[in-house]
Formats: sequence, C-alpha cells, structure tokens
Amino acid sequence: MSSFKQGRYSGYLRPISYLIDLSIINSLAILYFFKSIDPIVFLIVSTTSWIILSIFSKFYEVYRYTRETTILTLIFRQLVLFTLLIFAFSGFNHDLNIRPQTIFKYILYAFILIGLFKFALYYLLQKYRTAFGGNYRVTAILGKNKQTLALESFFNQNPEYGYIHKKTFNVKDKDNFSLESCFQFLQSEHVDEIYCSISELSNSQMHQVIDFADNNLKILKFLPDNKDIYSKKLKYEYYDYLPILSLRDIPLEDSVNMFIKRAFDILFSSLVIIFILSWLTPIIAILIKLESKGPVFFKQSRNGFNYKEFDCYKFRSMTPNKDAHLHQATRGDQRVTKVGKFIRKTSIDELPQFFNVLFGDMSVVGPRPHMVSHTNMYAKKVDKFMVRHFVKPGITGLAQISGFRGEVETDKDIIGRVKYDIFYIENWSILLDLKIILRTFINAVKGEEKAY
Repeated sequence: MSSFKQGRYSGYLRPISYLIDLSIINSLAILYFFKSIDPIVFLIVSTTSWIILSIFSKFYEVYRYTRETTILTLIFRQLVLFTLLIFAFSGFNHDLNIRPQTIFKYILYAFILIGLFKFALYYLLQKYRTAFGGNYRVTAILGKNKQTLALESFFNQNPEYGYIHKKTFNVKDKDNFSLESCFQFLQSEHVDEIYCSISELSNSQMHQVIDFADNNLKILKFLPDNKDIYSKKLKYEYYDYLPILSLRDIPLEDSVNMFIKRAFDILFSSLVIIFILSWLTPIIAILIKLESKGPVFFKQSRNGFNYKEFDCYKFRSMTPNKDAHLHQATRGDQRVTKVGKFIRKTSIDELPQFFNVLFGDMSVVGPRPHMVSHTNMYAKKVDKFMVRHFVKPGITGLAQISGFRGEVETDKDIIGRVKYDIFYIENWSILLDLKIILRTFINAVKGEEKAY
C-alpha cells in the first residue's frame, strides 16, 4: 500500500492570531483605558463577543491567496462591529462613566496594533515561503486552455503564496496523455492539490479523477470555465482574480472548529478518565485476570488522521491469540471470554480509548478506525474509503449509531459505513457530536445486536 500524504494549512495560525488579538484588546482595556471596570467581567464579555463576531464577520478567513484589500475590508468590518459592542457594554454599565472619546481612542489603538500584527503575519508568511520554501503546497493542473494557463502563471509568478507547480496536463493530447500515467505522476511527485478544468474533462474522466483524489487524500479543485457543475457543496475561492471551486468543504479543516472539537475532546475524555476509568479500571482488571492469563489492556495498530498509524487501546476481551490483529470478532467467536462478552456488549472494552483521545490520536466522535490489514484491503476495494482519513478517528461515530457497528459481514456493511462517515465529515457540528454521543450511550444501555 502506498503511503498517503496531504499538505495542510497550519492548524496553529488562527488560534495564535485569536490569542494575540484577544491579548491586545483585553490588555489595552484593563491596563490602560478602562481601569475602573471589573477585569474578569470585561475579559469574559470581550473574549466571548470577539470570537462570535469573528466567526460571523469571517475576520480570520485569511488564506495564502487573500488580497490585501480583502484584509483591510475584514479589519474595517470587525472594527465597526466591535465598536458597537463596546458602546453597548458602556451603556449597560453606565455607572462606569466611560466617555465616548475614550472608547474611540481605545478602538483606534487596538485596531492599529491588530492590523499591524495581521499584515505582519501575512507578509512574514509570504517571505518565509519565498526565502525558505516553507509552508508550500504542491500543485498540478488537468487541462490546458486559457484559464488553466493563467492559473499556472499565477502559481509560477507568485512564490509568496507558497505553491510549487509541478505540471499542467494537456488532456486533449490523446497520444501522450492517459489518466493512469497522470495518477502515477501525482503520486510520485506527492502532489497536494489537483486543479481540473471542467470543460476539458469528460464525465467519465471527471469521475475517475474524483475517485482518485478521494482514495488518495488529495485536495481536488475545479476551474469553472463553463456552467456544467452546480452543487451547494462547491465553495468559491479567488486566487488573485481567478475563481476556483473546491469539491469538498470539510468543516473540521477550519481552525476554529478544530479548536472547538479538540477542547471538547480534552474536556470529555478527562471527565471520563477521572470519574469512570479511575475506579472502573481496577474492577475490570481483576475480572479479566481471574478468568484468563494475559495483559489487562489490548493494544492494536490502526490507521488514523492522514492515514498515520497509532496504537489503539482496549480492555482485553479475548484469550491471547496470534490472530487478534488480523481477524475481527465474529458471532459466537470462541476467542471471546465470558468477561469479554459482557464488556463488548456494553462497550466498556472501548473506554481506554479515551486515553487515545486525550493524547490526540483519536476524537470522541469520528469514523471508527480499522485494523491496518483491513484498511489496506478496504482501500483497494471500497470506493472513497480513504476519505474517512481526512479527520481523526472516533470512539463512536454516525455509522455506528446508524446500524453499521461491529463485524463487516458483507460489502453492504462497509459501503454503508463509508457513506455515513463521509456525511459526518462534510456536515460536522458540535451539536451532531453531542447527538451521536447521546445515541451511543442509549444503545450501550439497551445493548446492540452486533455488539459481540
């Protein structure tokens, strides 16, 4: 199985930007301009409001191809909204007697510093890409026409945006072009992003390219040089003045959503470890040891985010055997112990995976990780199976509460699982996570038919 790799935007840039901006607005207010206010109250109000305003105004939606005029527009919009908010805070706390000119002065100083930082980060990243070749993404284009040549020129003439363009394929050149050789090139050159001219590819070729991108963790984007593609999932972006369409919008690629999900994972897993595993683990350990010899915990290599392997932990539910890493438990499996039947039926055997969540290898909710041997097999035979690795695997998932838990008895089981996993990836929200967790708990209490 070839290795799967995908370049990504740095997940730290937006959280760092949030932290610095919040430090500026809170430090200026508390230490200099509004010394009479309760610092805790202002800190809570300003921080919460700033984050909410930023999400709605898209203040941190700045990418490598974003123009300076767009950044100025974002700053101005956030300035106006935050000014109104500070006036509302002042009016609500009129006893503080904060004068309007003080507010305007505070806003001016705060946004001068925030603007300087935002542009400094923007230009430093450009300099870093140009001078050191870092923070780059490898690109290739399928189709040669006026639009694609303009995009190729954009990539080659703007190194500050961090794109390394490898090749533009002439799809219409029947003698020298084939999708098979194209795919081999994309793999061997470790291309991160594929750009397709819609008008140059046939429907059959388009499907093959989409399947290749999905199954090999490549980002696929389209140049809309005709109007044949319409979908609410397609997202417009502009590189300079060239419109680009993204095939799949993944909410968890957004740094804010990543931060929210990771914070929830840390909080939830910590609560489970402290209040459940702390006393349950010794009891389960004694029961496992009394029935059979062997370790209390079972460790198994599985594929996670970006296809990276990690050790997944469970309470041991089988007698030690050499096939544990190769074959799933089946109905009436003789390897499963009496204690194992109970902890598998109630999903207690999965609880040690909350340590995986705390360590960052897994999430509470996400596509269930498979054994490495099974992943290799399914990646070859099940269409779009690799899409599941765009996000961290989970202890539970949408597929598991939708009837696709446990043993894969037929192709229908794994195809259904992949379908629900892709829906989850494309439609993630924290409310969906909470719904899945609640349904998982209810199913564990009731007991599930395929929990064996």
